[in-house]
Amino acid sequence: MNRQILAVATLLLFSSTQLACAQDPKVFVIKTNEVKAKVSPSMWGLFFEDINLGADGGLYAELVLNRSFELDLPMMGWKEQKDEAAAGHYLMLNRGTTNQANRRYISLTSTKGRYGLSNVGFRGMGIKKGMQYNFSLLARQPKGGSASLVIEMIGEKGAVIGSGSIKPEGEEWKKYKLSFTAAATVEKARLDVLLKDAGTLDLDMISLFPQDTWKNRENGLRSDMVKLLADMNPGFLRFPGGCIVEGRTLDERFQWKKTIGPIENRQMLINRWNTEFKHRPTPDYFQSFGLGFYEYFQLCEDIGAAPLPILNAGMACQFNTAEVVPLELLGPYIQDALDLIEFANGPANSEWGKKRAEMGHPEPFNMTMIGIGNENWGVQYLERLALFTKAIKEKYPEIRIVNSSGTDPVGERFDLLDKHLRSAKADIIDEHYYQNPKWFLENAARYDNYDRKGPKIFAGEYAAQSVKTASPENKNNWLCAMAEAAFMTGLERNADVVEMASYAPLFAHAEGWQWTPDLIWVDNLRSYGTANYHVQKLFSTNRGTDVVPVLAGDKAVSGQQELYASATIDRETNELILKVVNSSPKKQHGTFELEGLSKINGKGTLTVLSSDDLDLVNSFERPDAIAPVISQVAIRNKTIDLPMNPYSVNVMRVRL
Repeated sequence: MNRQILAVATLLLFSSTQLACAQDPKVFVIKTNEVKAKVSPSMWGLFFEDINLGADGGLYAELVLNRSFELDLPMMGWKEQKDEAAAGHYLMLNRGTTNQANRRYISLTSTKGRYGLSNVGFRGMGIKKGMQYNFSLLARQPKGGSASLVIEMIGEKGAVIGSGSIKPEGEEWKKYKLSFTAAATVEKARLDVLLKDAGTLDLDMISLFPQDTWKNRENGLRSDMVKLLADMNPGFLRFPGGCIVEGRTLDERFQWKKTIGPIENRQMLINRWNTEFKHRPTPDYFQSFGLGFYEYFQLCEDIGAAPLPILNAGMACQFNTAEVVPLELLGPYIQDALDLIEFANGPANSEWGKKRAEMGHPEPFNMTMIGIGNENWGVQYLERLALFTKAIKEKYPEIRIVNSSGTDPVGERFDLLDKHLRSAKADIIDEHYYQNPKWFLENAARYDNYDRKGPKIFAGEYAAQSVKTASPENKNNWLCAMAEAAFMTGLERNADVVEMASYAPLFAHAEGWQWTPDLIWVDNLRSYGTANYHVQKLFSTNRGTDVVPVLAGDKAVSGQQELYASATIDRETNELILKVVNSSPKKQHGTFELEGLSKINGKGTLTVLSSDDLDLVNSFERPDAIAPVISQVAIRNKTIDLPMNPYSVNVMRVRL
């Protein structure tokens, strides 16, 4: 009860007199023939970072943890497994510099009976009854050997729910595959890889994937998670981060060239979220790069999102080591950016375009943007950014560069970068906001007075924090989602300045998260969108093409009487799209008069998100506790009469 009272208190921004009359009808004007801005096709998009087991253990559908024994502790995720009367041993071997990307493999020897290994997966392996699972590994047989393997999927109670066998042949490494159909649904299964009887085998790259990956791709992505993204109709995808781009040290930075090509040649790297938070240590959190830059570009193409890759600016995370590469040694970092553009856009006979073509995509990905640095700040960033910008613009003048404005939307760091980037006529400035709900409500008019001729703004990371930034107690409650919606009406109203926007972070595993709140939550079998997800989806699927004014008197509706509004025309469907947020604890009624129309169709749809409980959240048990409700509405005499529930987000589409 106290938490609910506190939440309500954050919304009481106006006097008691204003609240007393909050149920009175409000009259607004929508000037349908007065276009104020064009809405970018990339306006509402997605930001992916490999945090909260977002890639390995999440979006990347591999079920085996540490499949190539490359974690700092080579047996992490693995343990010996044997029948009661069996005996044997294993030996971990390191190839060293002969194969730097995949140094280790394991040699198994059974001296008696079934002996081998079991893998626990990422907090267990989620297995679905009736689903086909595809197992593979690299193996070789010592000269004269005749050992064979049995592969078993084991349920939580010890029952075998899927199995098969493999008999490797020859002394050279070869890839072997088998498939089986699961006999039961299990949230936390394990995988056993056992020698059937006495013998020795060398093994590497032990892998298990569900058949139902997105588009049924080998080495693919988890289909339910991708579908949640595709359903949002996103305009862009920013990847792969985030702080992992920077790394805790420069040695641990994200290097895109190590994430392409055959998966067995992609060099595993510790994830910087591995030890970042003492309250959520994750010692098994590494990046296998099975989800690499090629797969990111492919995902963008699949869901119709413009690709926005972010590269290291020669700076490690300034909250960790703050390492920087000397300016005179920045050349390889800049070359990585130039080569990435060629990888994405170059012809199939160019050096890096050829590598893309060899992976199965001879056509270019048509990348138009690239980000240099993530949340970097200070003179050190500006010096390095200038060198990147000069080199990229000289070779690829058509590529637009996204520039960091630091970690916060105000303060000394922000002011320095904003002033410099504006004077340098930067293409796009990336602003981030992790603030409380009250801040989002109070800043709905943030961009009303921004310079219309200055750089475009990318609202690259935002999420209302129910407790405080980075608190493990933050929740994806309705108060936060509604406050974000109010702020987003201001982003849309200023689409001539704000070109892109994305919530962050995107994914979180229920048993492997480090940061809250998050847009989509998953476990080994299920996934659901939060209230914040539904807000983002409402805006993204109701984008429109042209911004038109919504006025109270002669002012934009940006908090007066706790209402927030924006409107667009969709020229493709010939519809007016009106978005109104009622952040008041009382029902309100709005009358919206449509100016500039000679006639109107008279029919439309109204989609509403609302809850009287500001602390309400969606969950695995109640994934639709907060979900859109759609109804049909009639429009009369070029007037929209809109009753608005307390604490509600309302989206109306009216055919013109």
